[in-house]
Amino acid sequence: MITPISSTNLINKFSASNNAGLSANKKNENVKTSIFYINDFHGKSINMERTVTASRSFDTFVREKKDKGELDVLKLSSGDIMLGEVEKVNDVAMTFQNIIGITASAMGNHEYDMPDKIGNLIPRMKYKLLADNVNIKPDNPFSNKVEKSYIEEHNGHKYGIVATTPTDLFSRLKYGHIFEELNVDNIDDTIKDVQKEVDKLKKEGIDKIILLSHSGYGYDRKIAKNTDGIDVILGGHSHNLILDIKEGENLLYSKSGEPVIITQAGRDGKHFGVLNLEFDTKGRIVKAQNNVTPTRGFKRNAPVRAIFDKIFGKPHIVGKVASAPPPLTDDLIQPSGHAQFLVDCIKKDLDTDIALLSAANVRGYIEPGDLDTRYLEDISPFHNKLCIIPYTEKEIVDALKQTCKSFTNRNNKPGILHPSGLRYTVSRKGELKELYYINKLGKETKIDIDNPREDKIYRTAINDYYAQGNDDMKMLKKIDQAEKIFDFDLNKCVIDIMQSSNEAVNIVDDGRVKVVE
Repeated sequence: MITPISSTNLINKFSASNNAGLSANKKNENVKTSIFYINDFHGKSINMERTVTASRSFDTFVREKKDKGELDVLKLSSGDIMLGEVEKVNDVAMTFQNIIGITASAMGNHEYDMPDKIGNLIPRMKYKLLADNVNIKPDNPFSNKVEKSYIEEHNGHKYGIVATTPTDLFSRLKYGHIFEELNVDNIDDTIKDVQKEVDKLKKEGIDKIILLSHSGYGYDRKIAKNTDGIDVILGGHSHNLILDIKEGENLLYSKSGEPVIITQAGRDGKHFGVLNLEFDTKGRIVKAQNNVTPTRGFKRNAPVRAIFDKIFGKPHIVGKVASAPPPLTDDLIQPSGHAQFLVDCIKKDLDTDIALLSAANVRGYIEPGDLDTRYLEDISPFHNKLCIIPYTEKEIVDALKQTCKSFTNRNNKPGILHPSGLRYTVSRKGELKELYYINKLGKETKIDIDNPREDKIYRTAINDYYAQGNDDMKMLKKIDQAEKIFDFDLNKCVIDIMQSSNEAVNIVDDGRVKVVE
């Protein structure tokens, strides 16, 4: 249930220092605001359907106060709702935001994924695209479509909405060269950009300012403490799940000592947020409450599901799942039976020595019952093409050592590698401890991880994103030496394997990735 604003918590530090001023204000002069916010859905259509149900529940809950002019209601997005190169996926993401009533969205890195076709969707967007820290040349499809800020008015109260795009944008793009006509400022210049835009809004008399940030939690904290005038940072990019409001964590103070609240609702549409606020007559937050709710508790909206099916095409059942583990809690660093099933399908279908799948490419979990094509697409929505690459033993070891560092890296990125044809042990300190190769007959051979061979070659199935060396995986950058680059992604392999057998599959974590202290 979405909690009403009357149950808000006081921001103690700020309220205590301003009690004299507040007592002089009449209660009805304060402005009450409720913000429904989303970030980093990554094209997850099933969670979008659930979020539509949640959004409509929210609409019902706030309607009476909204209609009476007692509550300002905003719906905002911090970006990465889109994902990848497939137009249908991004059409669904755009349609979803239109349906729930998003009015403005930050440009996340995945909003740039489809440069050649984004022009087909932009005219149908009912929301603003915002990014204050990017310069776009005229030849780019986003030219004249992305604004620095946006003013939204409710009940005579004006809200300034500013946004940032990721400062590490080009390291996140599969085809970075496509965006040579873009220039993204570094974090220090981004802070200056944001302050300049905030100052401009304040000169127009706007004293309630929200930043839609796709810069990540660490940079959001830096922005909060090194600017003045921002009240709320609705964050994204780093996939943090920020619950409640905690001083020093997501309640910080600006250069002039006014409160700044930071939010973020995880990744893949597993959660959405509702931020309830009360502003005094000078536009300062005096009360706040942050509710972050799992979407899994809401039913898929049937009419919206039908709309999405029309865009995607009607799904068909590819097989049955007899049993499967529950969802993970730490997707990027937890051994996953779901990922093991997917990577085994890749190896078997392409008949390679080994197969590697990044944890970041597995964006969901498989449930017992019928597995249909749309659910499968939701689990792995990227559509990265598969390749067969001849990697040396050393390159494989170096890749595993690099991804094992995810245990200690900020935000656990880039995530561990899930293997087929290998098993390994990793410590929580991020060290590769032991590695074995398992041939097609099941025989295990220990690999010397301290002195891996450079003359031993493994035909390896991997997707083209890693084969291009992305996510700082330079040792895997051998796409120019690919034995074969396929025109399909891992979903085809799963479908092939499941349809080759009439038996229901049992999905388990078989211990091939062992985590030790």
